[in-house]
Amino acid sequence: MSQKQPASPLSTPLARALDQNDTAKEAMEQAADELMVINTVLKQEIPDPLQTGDVAQALQKTEEIERRIQESADELAQVHQVLAQEIGQRVDLERELVATKIALAQARGQRLHEVEPCSTGGQDGSPRPR
Repeated sequence: MSQKQPASPLSTPLARALDQNDTAKEAMEQAADELMVINTVLKQEIPDPLQTGDVAQALQKTEEIERRIQESADELAQVHQVLAQEIGQRVDLERELVATKIALAQARGQRLHEVEPCSTGGQDGSPRPR
């Protein structure tokens, strides 16, 4: 009987989700950094007396968006940790399952060898214990 090896961690749906999560987190962090640079440049280049009305609101809005993007990236980092732990647990469980299946197959094999059919067995043709 052939033993099926557990799927590579990188080919499981959880592992793919982990990879996608990490990619999204990195993209969000990069977007937050770029937005911060843009906002800083705008604040430095636009004289303070002109940072009123719509301009002030726009600058404030970019700061708020930057903060929300960073919070989302932090949440994705937490999700990443949970997914990584889950993948580790599943890999461990799959290894244990394979080891248990092997041990069971070996135990069954031993049991089959302990009882052999005998040509001069019982009257009903049943095997005789060794």
